[in-house]
Amino acid sequence: MKITTIQQHQQALSKCQKCAEMYRPVIMGKAINTPIISIGQAPGVREADFAQPFAWTAGKTLFKWFETIGINEQQYRQNIYMAAVCRCYPGKNPKSGDRVPNKQEIENCEPWLAQEFTLLKPKLIIPIGKLATANAF
Repeated sequence: MKITTIQQHQQALSKCQKCAEMYRPVIMGKAINTPIISIGQAPGVREADFAQPFAWTAGKTLFKWFETIGINEQQYRQNIYMAAVCRCYPGKNPKSGDRVPNKQEIENCEPWLAQEFTLLKPKLIIPIGKLATANAF
């Protein structure tokens, strides 16, 4: 499978506007051909500033965990395809933190993740968080 196929998928994904309540841009990891995929919930408010997933609070925690087994952030980003259940920022929860994507938003985004599974045929899936664990294939 060629990297251009993943790039074409990501180009189409970047144009998605199915979820009216979500904030653009669509956040994606680097287009790489790898048998390892990690899946998060959805980007946070700061990920758009850095144009990459896990760029802020959750990412700091994630990469600290991986450093304990000798994998730094740069190695992770270069070798693991980073996806999410939803790819746009869902907004703030009025009580605190970020809003969890709703059922319709998850369903709207599911075909993107399904296509990535088809393209990458991952041998290892790393779900990160409750929503990813519940929605990873």
